[in-house]
Amino acid sequence: MKKKIFGTLGIVLVILVLIIAEQCFYTVEPDQYANTVRFSKTVQTVSEPGLYFKFPVIDDVKYFPKQVLLYDMQPSDVLTADSKSMQVDNYVTWRITDPLTFYKTLGNISEAETRIDMLTYSAIRIEMGKLDRDTIINPKDIESRDKFNQNVIDATAEETKNYGIEIMDIKIKKLDLPSDNEATVYNRMISERNKIAAEERAEGEKEATLIKNEVDKETGITLSNATAEAARITAEGEGEYMRILGDAYNTADKQNFYEFTRSLDALEKSLGEQSTIILGEDSPLAQVLTNP
Repeated sequence: MKKKIFGTLGIVLVILVLIIAEQCFYTVEPDQYANTVRFSKTVQTVSEPGLYFKFPVIDDVKYFPKQVLLYDMQPSDVLTADSKSMQVDNYVTWRITDPLTFYKTLGNISEAETRIDMLTYSAIRIEMGKLDRDTIINPKDIESRDKFNQNVIDATAEETKNYGIEIMDIKIKKLDLPSDNEATVYNRMISERNKIAAEERAEGEKEATLIKNEVDKETGITLSNATAEAARITAEGEGEYMRILGDAYNTADKQNFYEFTRSLDALEKSLGEQSTIILGEDSPLAQVLTNP
């Protein structure tokens, strides 16, 4: 009977030892920080994995992740520099760098996300307040968008470093117009683009007209010069022709012979196979026929 009692007491004692041992030790994984808290005061902070001792009952261990965390913020409305409303949807990647400071200032992940949400929204609101809505919707180059994101990251990181956390990145997933005036804004943007297109077409037509007028002017000048040159060459040719004729028929006999050959040519063109002509006695043609 005594053996049975001692055996039962031994089992109970072993169980108690195991329970106490479990309460006295805790493990830390490679992707964890651990803060040992005693009476609401941190007495030990562990960042290396392994098995560690703590006082049972009075000590409590708070675990925090080492890995980079993703916080997907809820879409929020922000006013631009021209007092236009836009809806911003973004996310933040962050990690805990100082678990002791993190526990003292924030205490848990949920509170950290709330603080990150507030600070990020404030930084985005300030940056978007410097730009017009059209500039934000249609950035001139990718560098302006990168600069915008970097300014938001720098401002948020500066505020959160006192909480023992590091902001890794902030990215805007989507920029939307508020649903209540989205159609109106799109229609206005379409109207503005059509106006710009009409102005570009008008400018192009004006330029085309100027070019055409200039070409017509140059063509007119060229044709006028060519006509004048042709007239000059023709006149020179006719003058040379007359000079040659003058040299060829510079005597009375030559002139008579020339008139005779011209009369024969005229007579040949006048007479056909069955032609009748009436000539006067003083007609040069009649003289050719009657007195060759």
